[in-house]
Amino acid sequence: MSTEDRSRARRAVAAAVVGNVLEWYDFAVYAYMATIIAKKFFPASDEVTSLLSTFAAFGIGFVMRPLGGILIGRLGDTRGRKTALLVTIALMAAGTVLIGVIPSYESIGVAAPALVVFARLVQGFSAGGEWGGSTTFIVEWAPEGRRGFYGSLQQSSVAGGLLLGSAIAALLNTMVPPETLENWAWRIPFLLGGLLGPVGLYMRRNIEETPAFARAAEMPSENVSPSIAPLRLAMRALGFTILWTVAYYIILSYMPTFLQKYVKLSRTEALWSTSAGLLVLVVATPLMGLLSDRIGRKPLLLAACAGFVLLPYPLFVLMLSGVSLATIVVVQVVLALTIALYSGPGPAAIAEIFPTKARSTWMSTGYSAGVAIFGGFAPFIATWLIARTGNPISPSYYVIAAAVASMAVILGLEETARQPLR
Repeated sequence: MSTEDRSRARRAVAAAVVGNVLEWYDFAVYAYMATIIAKKFFPASDEVTSLLSTFAAFGIGFVMRPLGGILIGRLGDTRGRKTALLVTIALMAAGTVLIGVIPSYESIGVAAPALVVFARLVQGFSAGGEWGGSTTFIVEWAPEGRRGFYGSLQQSSVAGGLLLGSAIAALLNTMVPPETLENWAWRIPFLLGGLLGPVGLYMRRNIEETPAFARAAEMPSENVSPSIAPLRLAMRALGFTILWTVAYYIILSYMPTFLQKYVKLSRTEALWSTSAGLLVLVVATPLMGLLSDRIGRKPLLLAACAGFVLLPYPLFVLMLSGVSLATIVVVQVVLALTIALYSGPGPAAIAEIFPTKARSTWMSTGYSAGVAIFGGFAPFIATWLIARTGNPISPSYYVIAAAVASMAVILGLEETARQPLR
């Protein structure tokens, strides 16, 4: 790349990253306000049933992700990556604002949870196209030999969106009296997401299309068709995604609820503890992406899988043993570093599975299907497992099983760090 091309790449990636932070803030803030949403929209005779309903609505958003991945991914492959990214951020902002303005169950009855579910479906459709679209966009702008680092910025920005949501929720819990928070102030993070949406739209309107897409658009289709059927490649992406999504949604989204209910931290302590882990993840992920450009993707991915086979059970036991808040923070930092081992090389590795003309559609489809099946309902599954077994350690088994499944897929992938994009 020339100096001018590198400057264009940095501007384009910066715009995509900022938009991605805002997009994933919108999507994740629901989980951080889950205990309040349960009371406002899903009242039940017992707390577990109420939480299960809340996390079921959280998971329903993921049901739409494969459809969003297919339709918005196809839009990205035919009309351009930029067009797809503009659609996703507009839809996500609309769904977030809707949650912020819906009257409670007490005011409008069953219409309240129905509207929450609808808003989550809109958000899920958007998220299905966003992850694949932004990953494709960023990796395709990367200079040769730097795809791991550039791609890791996509995943770092996802963690940045989760961190922003967690930090704002923690700040509200710190500064606002509990009665006021549960009465109306819980709506602030959702309304803020609506205000941030136009910022992301403005930045994405001014980005250029990726050079890889421009080249592929000029080539005959037969010259760029994949050597393996796209559906088979999408299935590889699905298997690759299992651990990634389970680790994210158990350790980062569900953890504040787990810490409050079973470790007996206050809501404020749980959110600040999770925020500490997210901060480490934001910083460590690009470092792991950079390392993957030097030593390859597979060593880091397999190390992460091994870590998630060995660490979850003893760390869950430790958290439940009555240790101090400082120890809980250390546990979350260790888990965040293990996620970073996967999230650093992950975006480049999964993008490198696909040819350019099919990348946005089929990567989005495979990834979104994996998230919908294994990740979106992870908080629900964790809550159900504990209720079923009576053992708060049981969510760790789900993480371990996911690690074994993804390790089997990664062992069968070729090393692509030093190969050109197809």
